[in-house]
Amino acid sequence: MRVLACCMLLALLAACGQKGDLYLPDEPAASDVGDDDPDE
Repeated sequence: MRVLACCMLLALLAACGQKGDLYLPDEPAASDVGDDDPDE
């Protein structure tokens, strides 16, 4: 039971971490693209 709980917690943390990593850089990336447009 403890092993299953640990695995589930690790899976949730991994999923949240991946979503957070993908989501946070997405915002600055959009800003960078906007900054690149005026350069052209």
